[in-house]
Amino acid sequence: MTKVQEIQAVIESLPREEYFQLRQWFSEREWEQWDKQIEADSEAGKLDFLIKEAFDEKAKGRLKEL
Repeated sequence: MTKVQEIQAVIESLPREEYFQLRQWFSEREWEQWDKQIEADSEAGKLDFLIKEAFDEKAKGRLKEL
């Protein structure tokens, strides 16, 4: 049995409340990693094309008020 299979077996045996706590922890961890990746991409200039695109759309009068 692999380590992942062992973990899966333990997760499947968790009481409902503990399963929900684990699921919440995973969700928060994923969002934290996403935030760090977006920040790193932004600092590296990988998202600059979005700013250019927004300015281009504004110049064309295509932006909508929120």
